Amino acid sequence: MFNVQRKELNWGGRKLVLESGRVARQADGAVLVTYGETVVLCTAVAARQPKPGIDFFPLTVNYQEKTFAAGKIPGGFFKREGRPTEKEVLTSRLIDRPIRPLFAAGFRNETQVICTVLSHDLENDPDVVALIGASAALTISGIPFMGPIGAARVGYVDGQYVLNPLQEKLGESGLDLVVAGTAEGVLMVESEAHGLNEEVMLGAVTFGHEQMQAAIKAINELAAEAGKPKWSWVAPAANTELKDAVSAIAEKNLVSAYAITEKQQRYAKIGEIKTATMEALAKGESPKFTADQVGTEFFNLEYRLVRERILDGHPRIDGRDTKTVRPIQIRTGVLARTHGSALFTRGETQALVVTTLGTGRDAQIIDGLTGERKEPFMLHYNFPPFSVGETGMMGSPKRREIGHGNLAKRGVKAVMPGVDKFPYVIRVVSEILESNGSSSMASVCGTSLALMDAGVPIKAPVAGVAMGLVKEGSRFQVLTDILGDEDHLGDMDFKVAGTKDGITALQMDIKITSITREIMKVALDQAKNGRLHILDEMNKVLSKPRENMSEWAPTIITLKIDPEKIRDVIGKGGAVIRQITEETGTSIDIENDGTVKIASVQGAAGREAQRRIELITADIEVGRVYEGKVARLMDFGAFVTILPGRDGLVHISQISEERVERVGDKLKEGDVVRVKVLEVDRQGRVRLSMRNVDAA
Repeated sequence: MFNVQRKELNWGGRKLVLESGRVARQADGAVLVTYGETVVLCTAVAARQPKPGIDFFPLTVNYQEKTFAAGKIPGGFFKREGRPTEKEVLTSRLIDRPIRPLFAAGFRNETQVICTVLSHDLENDPDVVALIGASAALTISGIPFMGPIGAARVGYVDGQYVLNPLQEKLGESGLDLVVAGTAEGVLMVESEAHGLNEEVMLGAVTFGHEQMQAAIKAINELAAEAGKPKWSWVAPAANTELKDAVSAIAEKNLVSAYAITEKQQRYAKIGEIKTATMEALAKGESPKFTADQVGTEFFNLEYRLVRERILDGHPRIDGRDTKTVRPIQIRTGVLARTHGSALFTRGETQALVVTTLGTGRDAQIIDGLTGERKEPFMLHYNFPPFSVGETGMMGSPKRREIGHGNLAKRGVKAVMPGVDKFPYVIRVVSEILESNGSSSMASVCGTSLALMDAGVPIKAPVAGVAMGLVKEGSRFQVLTDILGDEDHLGDMDFKVAGTKDGITALQMDIKITSITREIMKVALDQAKNGRLHILDEMNKVLSKPRENMSEWAPTIITLKIDPEKIRDVIGKGGAVIRQITEETGTSIDIENDGTVKIASVQGAAGREAQRRIELITADIEVGRVYEGKVARLMDFGAFVTILPGRDGLVHISQISEERVERVGDKLKEGDVVRVKVLEVDRQGRVRLSMRNVDAA
């Protein structure tokens, strides 16, 4: 019934198992991957016919985590998995990016890869496991996929690279890098680092590529035994007649159009040329070519012209050479009532970045397979359609926006202060107002500036730059600070963020089958020069965090109390803490270890709340004089509140030097009196006196 094929290898100190033929047998390719006790099912299915009317490859990648994998029941009312979490979205992108370039050129059949986490041992992250599984499923499916690819996670501990570090070990690592590639070269890199230099980063990529070869070998062996016949798919033949016709009409005018440096004017001119080409070749009573055919060939002509000019050493589209960064303009403190803000403009890319400071209760609660945690630093990226002069739907963030926000967050995470030094929850929002190349790196620069404008004590300013590549055969050119067109028509998007001392984040995607170590070294060295130039421009405006925060930002006072006295501060049903917050206008958070954080917009209010909490938690001292309020009268004396929640008894004999017949003759409820503590007994009862208080 089952034709099970299985491959095992010892990889990074754990057993990696690839198995096919037991489950999901109706998929074109299905592989169950086990690493440690983490298990991921990866499937690949493609339609047998191309999807009509499209000029792109319709690939969908879905990575999903089932909560049962970690022995958990989902939260919420419905008690089932809902919309993808941020981790699921980011991992879906992580898988998509290296496999997409390896499908045969011209393949237009709808294709879907689904990776489902079935078991999670809380030690081995399923993302690399899913990447290897997706590669294996595609390789055995028969779909025209030029794989397999491998993947590996690389850590850096005590000056040594570590393959696939466990979660506990990753916490000690100065690097978290995921690299994917073929046997020949690297396809994708995603990383965050603690300011490592270019040589260490390049070594990590090389190490990961070397270590993934064992996984690639295992996939090839599995495919040899369990692979389905390759599809008899042939790429559409090139139409030389159409190519010549489009070139004759449009080539000369396109060369002139790409000499226009301003984006909107250039796009308008290219649009006119495309319309004229369509009119000539795809309109009329009996056109020889369809509009789709002409549109595809028009793009091919643009692709060839732009790339040839760059490789031949001509100026780029906007007139720059390959190493120059576009002009930069920076403003900080642009929004009066926000806690920190910056407007970062580089060429025709512009990011308005805003920092908001909050209290512990503003932290994001993340409920993942590894458990629930609170995230005190959030970075959100928004890309409205007007930023590229278009109309479009507005709604929840798309995968691209989540990915770009995460990359920017990785870029600045290494310089963020710990909550012990800066006890605020921080939210940064990057609103892209204009876009023509690398808005994510503009967000990194803007975030660094907005944080410093808010007075957040980051360790060092951070800048980011995007690098491009044009490669034909052995000829290549690496481009600094790429435009949108250069990203669209080029072969690589290589983004590097860091301080003046080292790299904090690196992301690479390519559209060709792989790139070499030589190209990566050139790109890293060139990116360093670009990053240092941008940092110089940023430092001219704001080089360190402001000493004073915005008057609209909350002031947070942190103090420590005895955990046994937390109940006294909270009070019965929360009455005491509610009274303090309402009367002082503050926000108070108390942690189980006795840490109290008092947030207020006005410092005086925070100090008053602090004074009250200190009074509640203070120990009553025998012999000390307190000022208290008469709480209630009894026949035998009066109870006086000397500390919040702590009353003491003044016996009728201790009210005055003279004999008192009735307590009410001397006191009434609400009177403020000075009393001295005579005794605190073992039960905590307090005996007070109003006699000879001034002498005391």
